Amino acid sequence: MTWSGGEGAGDRDPVAEGRRILGLRVLLQILPGLLVVGGVLYEGLTPRAFTAIPFFTAAPLVAAPVYSLGGTVGVGAVALLATYAVHARFNFAPDADTATDVVTVATVAVLAALINRVVRRGDQRLASARGIAEAAQRAVLPRPEGRIGGFDIAARYEAAQADAYIGGDLYAVQDTPYGVRLIVGDVRGKGMGAVAAVAVVIGAFREAAEQEATLEAVAQRLERALAREGTRRGVIEAHEDFTTAVLAELPHGDGIVRILNRGHPSPLLLHADGTVRSLFARDPALPLGMGDLGTWPDRAEETGFPGGATLLLHTDGLSEARDAHGEFYDPGARLEGRVFPDPGTLLRTLSEEVRRHSGGGMTDDMALLAVRRK
Repeated sequence: MTWSGGEGAGDRDPVAEGRRILGLRVLLQILPGLLVVGGVLYEGLTPRAFTAIPFFTAAPLVAAPVYSLGGTVGVGAVALLATYAVHARFNFAPDADTATDVVTVATVAVLAALINRVVRRGDQRLASARGIAEAAQRAVLPRPEGRIGGFDIAARYEAAQADAYIGGDLYAVQDTPYGVRLIVGDVRGKGMGAVAAVAVVIGAFREAAEQEATLEAVAQRLERALAREGTRRGVIEAHEDFTTAVLAELPHGDGIVRILNRGHPSPLLLHADGTVRSLFARDPALPLGMGDLGTWPDRAEETGFPGGATLLLHTDGLSEARDAHGEFYDPGARLEGRVFPDPGTLLRTLSEEVRRHSGGGMTDDMALLAVRRK
């Protein structure tokens, strides 16, 4: 897709942005050396009354967050030697100015070494947190196999927050005696509370999908599981927590799909000729966890699922992504007339386009699940 229009967040190119970040990193790597060389040249080309001490003190400070401890100490030592050398060209005997400048650079070099240790410890903690987050994602949201029950499957999770791996969006796929069953959902809230709710929903879904004969019964099992979790966490949270979700069932060999929607964005059916159809619920029900507010009976709706077609389930991180002008990303309109070789390519394309559309500044997590019938 070609992007046009005025300069703004929606026109940013992620590849160009990556190149700019790489260029900045390279500059930071060579900057300490440039500062020392620049200081020496400044001292050599200016009268004695001028000083290059700002150059020599800046060098180890710049090195501290990007170099190793040894590299930071080395830059400090070089800056210290350069400080003494530029003074020695006027007078080999140390004087008060020389001593003051040397002590200043030495003090800053020691501070830079301490800063380096603090930064490195922070990096280690961040790496540990990332490892834990990755493990949590693999445990709670394992990536499904590429082919399940005769269908090609692809799933993708995109976190809005930098360095985050998991949040309140969820997906799961289960091959059962009743067909391949799927769920995509979005838990209200953020943080570990949302992750805990995701674990409850997915655990209940996997058990119910195997045991219950209908999607309606599966949805009721999820409702009861969330009610128990809300009661366990407290009366207030029990009334505030809810999960939007869409459940799908693909009976083996029947060429149909059954959809049950609990307040979630409608799935899309992408036909082999590029036609796109939104599977709107004629009888939408309340999100899971809101059963206390009323009784809307669950009704799964059935539609054809021909060979070569792809079913796309997604959270509102896709359909509510905005560009710099506040315009939503409309997946139905964007995908109309386009054909993709496989579900993985479809999801990868959607992810790239949404990030371009939002200028890389997504405000909500995004879960995508695509299933193709051969």
